[in-house]
Amino acid sequence: MHNKKHCGSTASHYDIECSSNLFRSLIQEFSMKHICIYGVGGVGGYFGGKIARMTTDTNADAKVFFIARGDHLKEIKKNGLILNTDDESGIICKPALATENVSDVPKIDLCLLCVKSYDINNAVVSLSSVIDDNTVIIPLLNGVDVTERIKSITTKGIVLPACVYVGTHIEKPGMVTQKGGSCTIFFGHDPVEKNFDPQPIFQLFDKSNIKYKWSDNPYIAIWEKFMFISPFGLVTAAFNKTIGEVMQSQELISYIRSIAKELSQIAIKKNIPLPDNIVELSISKGNNFPFETRTSFQRDVEQTGKNNEHDLFGGTVIRYGKQFGIPTPVTEQIYSKIKKN
Repeated sequence: MHNKKHCGSTASHYDIECSSNLFRSLIQEFSMKHICIYGVGGVGGYFGGKIARMTTDTNADAKVFFIARGDHLKEIKKNGLILNTDDESGIICKPALATENVSDVPKIDLCLLCVKSYDINNAVVSLSSVIDDNTVIIPLLNGVDVTERIKSITTKGIVLPACVYVGTHIEKPGMVTQKGGSCTIFFGHDPVEKNFDPQPIFQLFDKSNIKYKWSDNPYIAIWEKFMFISPFGLVTAAFNKTIGEVMQSQELISYIRSIAKELSQIAIKKNIPLPDNIVELSISKGNNFPFETRTSFQRDVEQTGKNNEHDLFGGTVIRYGKQFGIPTPVTEQIYSKIKKN
């Protein structure tokens, strides 16, 4: 009787409360409420776009913030990010805010760090004002020492080692296109945060239709990827050859094999349990690409005066070699050739 009296034809506080509860039940609630996509290029645009679209479509209480710059940022602010995928084209993804200044963003719960390796330092330093010890950082960029680089800059946050396989690029300012790749995030525990519960991130990724694989040892996937991209990136850049041209040249394949062998010896010293035939497996991946494919590192090196990731692809290998007493003569030779070009 009490309920009927207050939910009758006359509007009441109870009516408002009932409507409010119903509205809240329609909202998808997430514990990861403030999500920052730092770097909205191909990778950041793809995964960040999917999360932004989900928050709009489901009336989620989570908010997505894009950190971008230049004409790309201007177009996103004007029209949202336009995302084209193998499954759907012209998806309009609107973040809660797109900005160049991290200071515009509130304290964040999750950051997908999607910058080039040479921008890690500036990115992490600028993030320091909006993260705390509970902020989760997932770096979606190439490299086997990315987690260590981040931790050398800040003691805040939980950094989850990760790598990603996705074929994406900025089609034009405000538009990101994905073609090929497994579109999967491989990630796992921060070695010093074994008690971290990843379920809230799983929930977010599931709702956003993002594919992922969680592992107790994510470094296996990270190193398996690096065993391919480092040798092929270095050799294609040094000799200005496509992946197909490399695969047809016994001389260039011998360079690939030598660099991969140097890397595999370092992996053994670092206790990364890679397959026994990892060198040949890495070489065989070159057959999975169209003949005319140029590596992204190669394209960056070709642009005189532009920053590139030579230190990530070559410098890291040489430093690890010195640290563990592993000779890296071929990596050093190719690395030197690239720096001279």
